[in-house]
Amino acid sequence: MEGDAPKWDALLKWSLAQSDGTRPARSLSEEDRKWFMEAMETNTVDVIKRMKEITLVMETPEQVLEAQGVTPADLEGMLEELQEHVEAIDMANDLHSIGGLVPLLGYLKNSHAAIRARAAEVVTTIVQNNPRSQQLVMEANGFEPLISAFTSDPDITVRTKALGAISSLIRHNKPGITAFRLANGYAALRDALSSESVRFQRKALYLIHYLLRENKADHSVVTELGFPRIIMHLASSEDPEVREGALRGILELTHGGGEGLNSTSLDGVDDKKLKQILSERIDGIRSMEPEELGAAREERQLVDSLWQAYYGEPSLLREKGLAVMPGDSETNPPPDVASKMFEPPLRGWASKRKDGEKKVEGPPLLLGFGGPSRSVESTALVQNGSSLEGGEEDRVVDSVQNSRT
Repeated sequence: MEGDAPKWDALLKWSLAQSDGTRPARSLSEEDRKWFMEAMETNTVDVIKRMKEITLVMETPEQVLEAQGVTPADLEGMLEELQEHVEAIDMANDLHSIGGLVPLLGYLKNSHAAIRARAAEVVTTIVQNNPRSQQLVMEANGFEPLISAFTSDPDITVRTKALGAISSLIRHNKPGITAFRLANGYAALRDALSSESVRFQRKALYLIHYLLRENKADHSVVTELGFPRIIMHLASSEDPEVREGALRGILELTHGGGEGLNSTSLDGVDDKKLKQILSERIDGIRSMEPEELGAAREERQLVDSLWQAYYGEPSLLREKGLAVMPGDSETNPPPDVASKMFEPPLRGWASKRKDGEKKVEGPPLLLGFGGPSRSVESTALVQNGSSLEGGEEDRVVDSVQNSRT
C-alpha cells in the first residue's frame, strides 16, 4: 500500500484542481477520463472478490496450506483483513452468501491458538448488533464451537475471545440465550469468575449483568450456583473494571426480586462481610486524588447505592460529598459553538422556525465580511436548524443578500 501512496496523492491533486472554484467546470478529455478510471481501478479493492479469495483459503485443509508455505502468521493477517471487511453490516451478512461463514466457524477448532482467537474476534464483529448475522450463525450451528471454546479451550485468550463472541451472539437473541442456558453456560461463567485472568473476569461480569437484567427468573439460578459469594469477593479486586462489574452484579441481584432474595439481603452472603467490603471501598474512595475520583464515578455511585439498599441509610460518601446520584452529571456543559458562528437575531429566527412559524419576520444576519457564496449562506441556514425548500430558500437567501447592499 505504501507504493500506492503517490498514485493517491496524484489523484487527490487532480481532483482538487478540477473543483477549486477558480474556473468553470469543463468536460473531461478522453485522456483524462482514461487516466482517472485506471487510477481508481488500480487503487480500489473489490471487497466481495477479496472475501471470496479468503473463503477459498479457509476451505483449504490446514496440511495443504502448510505444504504450500502458508504460515499461521499469514492466516492471522488474513483473518484480520476479513474482520475489517465485515465491519460493514452488509459485508457481514454477505459472508454467509459467498460460503465464508461455515469455514470461518471451522477455524474456531484450528490447531493454532492464535488463529482460534482471531476467528472468534471475527465472529464477534459479524454478529455484534446484527440480528441477521446472529440468526445465520445460529443456523450454521456456530454456537456449538463457540461454547466449546469458551468452556474447554486450553488457551485462556481463546476462551476470553469466545466469551466475547457469545456475549455478542446472544444479546437481544432469545434463541441464543436459550441455547446458552441449555449448554450450562452459567456454570461456565462461574468458572470464568474464578479464573486468574482479569480480562476473562471482566467479560464474564459484563454478560452476567446483561443476562440478569433481561431475565429476572435467572436470579435464583445464579444464587444456587454460588455466584453471590464469588462476585462479592471480586468486589475487592485491584482492577477497577472488575470491581465495578462485581458491585453492579451485587446491585442487580439485590433489586432482582428472585426467589431467596429481597431488598436487604442476598441468599448465601454474609451481611457483615459485605459491610466490611463496602466500608473498605468507601475508605479507598475517600483517599483518592481528585483525578482518581473522576475516574471512579460509577464505582462511587454503586457503593453508595448498595449501602442505601442494604442498610437503609446514606453512606459516608454522601455525607462527605463524594457520592454520585443517578442522573447527576459531573461533566462540563458542551461549548457554545453556535454563538461563535451566528449572531443572536439568527438564533431567534431559527428558534421561531423550529416552533412551526412559517413566516420570516426579518432577514437573519450572518457574520463575516462581504457576501458569502450562495452555498455558504444556504448551509448556514440549514446548520442553524432550518430546512428550507425550493423557492423559499431562494427568497430568504436573496433577502439576506439584498440587506447587505
